[in-house]
Amino acid sequence: MDGIDAVVVDFSGHLPHLIASHQEPIPDKLQQSLRQLAQPGNDGIDQVGVADVQMGHLLAKAVNNLLSLNGIAPSDITAIGSHGQTLRHRPNGETPFTLQVGDPNTLAQFTGITTIADFRRRDMAAGGEGAPLVPAVHANLFQQVGHSRIVLNIGGIANITLLPADCNMPVIGYDTGPGNTLMDSWCRQHLNRPFDKHGNWASIGKVQQPLLEAMLADPYFSRQPPKSSGPEYFSPTWLQQKIATRSLSNQDVQATLLELTAQSITQAIQQHDIESKEILVCGGGVHNQHLMQRLATLLQPIKVHSTATAGVEPDWLEALAFAWLAYRTLNGLTGNLPDVSGADNAVILGGIYLA
Repeated sequence: MDGIDAVVVDFSGHLPHLIASHQEPIPDKLQQSLRQLAQPGNDGIDQVGVADVQMGHLLAKAVNNLLSLNGIAPSDITAIGSHGQTLRHRPNGETPFTLQVGDPNTLAQFTGITTIADFRRRDMAAGGEGAPLVPAVHANLFQQVGHSRIVLNIGGIANITLLPADCNMPVIGYDTGPGNTLMDSWCRQHLNRPFDKHGNWASIGKVQQPLLEAMLADPYFSRQPPKSSGPEYFSPTWLQQKIATRSLSNQDVQATLLELTAQSITQAIQQHDIESKEILVCGGGVHNQHLMQRLATLLQPIKVHSTATAGVEPDWLEALAFAWLAYRTLNGLTGNLPDVSGADNAVILGGIYLA
């Protein structure tokens, strides 16, 4: 929740081409409201409604600044693909739902650009988990005949996409568990910093094996896909329950949280061995050097490197993905992968809000 990633993408060539990028910081006050709403509890409907419109205005600001800073006219943009900010993702209840704020009506009104948003709920309506959606984009960008590879996105939650060498085989993709969310939360709580830069704090701690085993024993990790999760599940409350009465130093907890991310990702990849020779990593976790080193060690002999080596900057891949999904929607093309999300069929995702 530290900022909005916005990109301009040209689809006229064989593959999407990233033209421009911009990150719009989320003000501290709105961050605090979003984080409060993202935690389980009794939410105020008024607070959700206000945050929805505020986030819509901020998304519009991000788009307008992206275009202004890069000398691009709004009339040059066909559409905006906006994911919004997830407050709840509950795919496994009696009535599954997912909730993102960032009012697309406000976004379309204050940019003058047609907006496509609310991508996840159509997949849920088709019986899917509504996540992850990016494996379809990963397949479009990175799948190669005769060359199996894995795409790993380490955001708040980590997800993997396994791309088989045979393009007729189904793509496998799902959320593996926490990426940065628990580490960032612990860092905010004890260092008053938004994240552990390069994993330096975790690197001076010692992994506490009993805590690690208690966390890895969570039923989510042994569930078979399709599956998806979010920070409302892997929350500070979840962590406190695992720590319980243990007497641990703060840096040891951080070290153990990093190891949890590394080992849960590794276990998920090893569970679906498609003989991949490389893993392409994107998302904020790619900048955590200690985490990347742990993954490289745990996943030997598979090579672990950034998606930049395949031509896509890791910080902008998620934003590019929703431009791709918006492009699909406008052209009447399906955007989900039923084998990934568990949906009954492939569907056109999102709602279109005309300029």
